[in-house]
Amino acid sequence: MENRGHEAHPPGGGRLEWIDVARGIGIVAVVVGHVWTRGALRDAMYSFHMPLFFLLSGLLSRPQQVARFTRRQLASQMRPYVAFLILLILADQIIETMKGGRPIFHSWPQDVAPLLLGGSWLRGPFTIFWFVPCLMMARILFSMALARWPDPLDRRWTLLMLSCLLLAYGVGKFTSLSPLGLLTVPMALVLLWLGAAWRLVMWRGWMLVPLAPLSLAGLMALLPTLNMKAADYGWPLLSVGSAVATSFLLFRLSVRIAPFGGWIAAIGRASLVIMYLHVAVIHYLSPYLSKPWLLMQALLLPLGAYYLIRAVPGAGRIFL
Repeated sequence: MENRGHEAHPPGGGRLEWIDVARGIGIVAVVVGHVWTRGALRDAMYSFHMPLFFLLSGLLSRPQQVARFTRRQLASQMRPYVAFLILLILADQIIETMKGGRPIFHSWPQDVAPLLLGGSWLRGPFTIFWFVPCLMMARILFSMALARWPDPLDRRWTLLMLSCLLLAYGVGKFTSLSPLGLLTVPMALVLLWLGAAWRLVMWRGWMLVPLAPLSLAGLMALLPTLNMKAADYGWPLLSVGSAVATSFLLFRLSVRIAPFGGWIAAIGRASLVIMYLHVAVIHYLSPYLSKPWLLMQALLLPLGAYYLIRAVPGAGRIFL
């Protein structure tokens, strides 16, 4: 197909700064949405923040040997997942005991089951732990399909993605139970595919005409917002379409500001650590801080933890 590719997505090795900028914007939106738990600001962030990460992951996807990719995903994603989960369990035991409260997990060995199930069984400071196993499983399944059909614009993807859409909207109507976040995998697959396809599309100025109004409809809460963890995708196609439009526009913005976006890129490089730790910071400090200060701490404390992990020999292999 002619005119594929985009200056924002050049091939080859090396780290693309705009990707870290996009991750930084995304993780700030996630933290804002968890600090402000209701109102217009919260709804605006929830209209796109989690889809952005799935789209970005799809944009970075390439056909790979499936077995090797699966092994690498299981090792690289589940090791930090388990490490941060254990760290926060220990922190909760200490902090709640010091406060005279009761830790979230206090009935052993009965609490082992919800810890293993993860996803919708985790709450409080652990509520974000659905995301990484969901993304990992979606990426593994997507790599299987990508190995068979390397071109995301191949027409055979259409039937597969329509099936995923029907499954995504269907399962959310029947249950909110989501072991390891797997309830969200069908929609995650659609978003991964859209991200991979976007990489092959040449940007044109006219694209602002459909993307901008659709994005604004979500940001202004004219469309029902998303709760991807519970497989609540708002109005069929429109709410998710708004999230996709906002994310694509933010990708364009990230390309433009990347040369002078060092601070947001630094946040983006720490996005995994911030993802795991920010809810705990909010959970424990929200009774004591106003929301702007809470936002600052929910970003800066995990960011500091990221640099500490990098500085301690061997810690990066466990937590990063």
